[in-house]
Amino acid sequence: MKNLMIAVDAMGGDNAPGEICKGAIAACKELEDINIALVGDSEQIKKCIEESSFSGSSKISVVHADERIEMDDHPTLSIRKKRGSSMRLAMEMVRSGEAQGVISAGNTGAIVAGGVLVVGRLSSIDRPALGVPLPTVNRCTFLLDVGASVHCKAINLYQYALMGNTYSQKILGVGNPMISLLSNGLEDIKGDGVVAEAREMLMKSDLNYTGYIEGNEIVYGCADVVVCDGFMGNVILKFGEGLVSAAHSIIKEEMGQRFLPKIGMIFMIPMIKALWNRFNYEKYGGTPLLGVDGVVIKAHGRSKSPAILSALKTARNFIEKGGVEQIRNELE
Repeated sequence: MKNLMIAVDAMGGDNAPGEICKGAIAACKELEDINIALVGDSEQIKKCIEESSFSGSSKISVVHADERIEMDDHPTLSIRKKRGSSMRLAMEMVRSGEAQGVISAGNTGAIVAGGVLVVGRLSSIDRPALGVPLPTVNRCTFLLDVGASVHCKAINLYQYALMGNTYSQKILGVGNPMISLLSNGLEDIKGDGVVAEAREMLMKSDLNYTGYIEGNEIVYGCADVVVCDGFMGNVILKFGEGLVSAAHSIIKEEMGQRFLPKIGMIFMIPMIKALWNRFNYEKYGGTPLLGVDGVVIKAHGRSKSPAILSALKTARNFIEKGGVEQIRNELE
C-alpha cells in the first residue's frame, strides 16, 4: 500500500500541541508508510518539530488553523461556527480525500458532531458509536458505545452490534465474536424496553448473540463485543480507568509507608509494571468512531506522546484493513 496521509488535530487535548507533535514524530520514525499533517497553530507546531531535531521532516506537513475547539465548547455549535478550527480542518481533509484518516484528543462531543456533519454519516447508519477495546482477563473485549450517543433506540443498539461484530472480526481478528447486551441481570425479564427490544432483534439475527451481560462479567472477558448506550459505556470506561489508576496509587503509597513491604515489592516490581502496562490506556491508543464515512479516531483527552503513537497505529490498521468499507457492507 502507498504511503498514507493521516491528519492530526495538533491543538486537541490537555497536552496539546507539545505531546501531540511528539507522538506524531514518534509515529513517523516507527511507521515507514505514513505521512502526517499536523493541523493547528503553525508557529507552535514548527517550534515543537524544531525542538525535537527530527530529521524526517519531509514526512510531516503543517496546516495552519486560526482557531481551536476547547474542551468545554458546545460540540455541535463549535463544529458549525469554528470553521477555521484545527479539528474541523483536519476532518475536512478526510472528506476531501487529502487524508485517509483523522485523529483528535479534543472535545469528544465535537469529534462525534464533526464525524457526522463534516466527514459524513454512512447512509445505512442511524447514529455513530465510539468503540474501545478493553483489556480483560482472557481476551480483548470491544465495548461500544462509550460516549457518542447518550440516549439510544433499539435499532441503534442493534446496529452497534453489527459494527462491533465487523470491527472485532476484521480489525481485532476474532473468528466468530460473542456479542452481549449490557443489562442489570442475566434473565430475559431484565433490562428496560429499549434493551429488551434490541435483544429480540439480535436473537433473530445471524450474529453470535450470547445474551445479556452484567458489568462485573466484562472484566472476565465473557464476551468479545459488549453493546450498550453511550451513557452506560462512558461510565464503565471512566470507572475502569479510575480503578486501575487508584490501585496503582495505593500500591505506591503502601510501599512508601512500610519497610518490610518495600523489600518484598522490589521483587514484585516487574510484575506490577507488566500489570500496569496491560491496563494502561496509552497502549491501546484511540477509539474509532464507527458509522461515519471515513476513519475518525478519538484519542484520550489526557494523551501524551505514547498514546498518540498508539492512536496513529490504530488509524493505520483501520485504514489498511478497509474498516469503513467492511462496516458499510455489513450494514447494507
